[in-house]
Amino acid sequence: MTERPADKNAVISALIENVEKIIVGKRQSIELVIAAMLTGGHVLIEDVPGVGKTRLVSSVARSCGGTFGRIQMTPDVMPSDITGFTMINTSTGANEFRKGAAFCNFLLADEINRASPKSQSALLEIMEEGQVSLDGEIYPLPKPFMVLATQNPVETYGTYHLPEAQMDRFVMKISMGYPDRSDELSILERNESSLTPKTLDPVVTCEDILSLMDKVKLVRCSENIKKYIIELVNATRSAEYIKLGVSPRGSIALYNTAKAAAMISGRGYVIPDDVKLLAPYVLAHRIILTPKGRSVCSTPEGAVAKLLSEVPVPVE
Repeated sequence: MTERPADKNAVISALIENVEKIIVGKRQSIELVIAAMLTGGHVLIEDVPGVGKTRLVSSVARSCGGTFGRIQMTPDVMPSDITGFTMINTSTGANEFRKGAAFCNFLLADEINRASPKSQSALLEIMEEGQVSLDGEIYPLPKPFMVLATQNPVETYGTYHLPEAQMDRFVMKISMGYPDRSDELSILERNESSLTPKTLDPVVTCEDILSLMDKVKLVRCSENIKKYIIELVNATRSAEYIKLGVSPRGSIALYNTAKAAAMISGRGYVIPDDVKLLAPYVLAHRIILTPKGRSVCSTPEGAVAKLLSEVPVPVE
C-alpha cells in the first residue's frame, strides 16, 4: 500500500522548520532546495552578496546530518582540489588515493564563477554520475550527494562564465532576494543570539533523505501534465525569441521536481500549478535569448513567463 502524503510530509516539515531557525522569510527558497535534493539534483544560487546564500546551504546540510564540504572557488583552485588525486605512499611504494572536497553528502561550491574553466569542468562528472574517475579507477561519491553552488551576478571582474553544459547540470537556479522589512527586523533580533548553522542539530538522516527520494517516484503525474511539460519545453525550442531551447534533460528535471514539489505540499499527485511554479527555476537558466528576445522579454525568466501565459494549461 502506498504511504499517505501526510506521512511523507512529516520529515520534510521537520527539515524546513529546522532550517527556518536560521533562514528568515525564505520558505520558498528552502522548499526549492529541498525539492532539488529529493530528485538527486543540484542547485545554483545566484544573488548579490549578504542575502544568506551560504547560510541557506550550510543550514540544509547540517539539518540533514550528512557530511558537509565547502570549497572556495578561486582562480587558483585545481581540479584535484575537488576530485582528489593519487600519490605514492613512500612507506609501501603503492599508489594511494587522497579524496578531494567532493567526497561528502553536500558540497558547497562558493562563488563558482571565480574558478577557472578547467576547475569548473571537474564538477561535470561528479554532478552527472556521482563518481570520480581518476587513473583508470572509479570512486563513487556518498549518497545522497548534492552540489549547491553560489555566484554573484553583479560583479564580473575576475569571473568566468559558466558554459551551457555546466548550467544544464543544475536542476534549477534560484535567487533568494532581499528580505522585507519585518523579516529584516527578525534577522537583526536573531543576530543577538548564538544560533548559527554550525549549532543546528540534525533532524533527519541521510537514510531518511534516500527514503524520501524513493517516495518521490511514487507521486502520480497524469498524462495531461506530462504533455503540458513537453509542450512548455518544445515551446522554448520553437519560439523566435529564443536562440537555444531546453534539452530533454530539462524536461526530466521539470517532471521530477514537480513530483517533489507535490510531495512537499502534502499531495500524492502533481497539479499544473506545480509545473508553473517550478518552470522559471528549472528552465530559464537553460535558455539563451536572441537579440529580439532580450528586447521583448529582457531575461530568460521573462521568456519562460511569456511561454507560461501562451501554452494552454491542462484541465484535470
